[in-house]
Amino acid sequence: MWLVAGAVGGVLDRPRRADWLRAAAAVAGAHAFNVAVKQIVRRQRPVLKGLPALTATPSALSFPSAHAASSFAAARAYSELVPAAPLYGAALGMGVSRVLLGVHYPSDVVAGALLGLVIGSVPALWSAGESSDRVEVVVSPAG
Repeated sequence: MWLVAGAVGGVLDRPRRADWLRAAAAVAGAHAFNVAVKQIVRRQRPVLKGLPALTATPSALSFPSAHAASSFAAARAYSELVPAAPLYGAALGMGVSRVLLGVHYPSDVVAGALLGLVIGSVPALWSAGESSDRVEVVVSPAG
């Protein structure tokens, strides 16, 4: 969903195509980093006796939540391009839903959200470094 949004933004908003693609790359990066962390931590998903999870998952590993990581990365990265409130609302809804569906502990979602926010900030920092408004000061030795 989030990667498609970035691709569509890049197609429809030609003047900011590079920004959209950087933002989408941050979303993909958040997901990839999350998968690596899951393999290191190896925390098992919640199991509540008599109360099965309400959705299937691709693995038995829980920490951190990849849905929260990618959603909050998208909210942060895409909020430089479109209004932030709906993005953060969707990200929050995604995170809460993972707990309600019984596939994550709340701490999995919080960790995923923080991871996503950090990685989702990278495109804005990268773009700031390319700003044409930047003033460069060159200091040369007195000769």
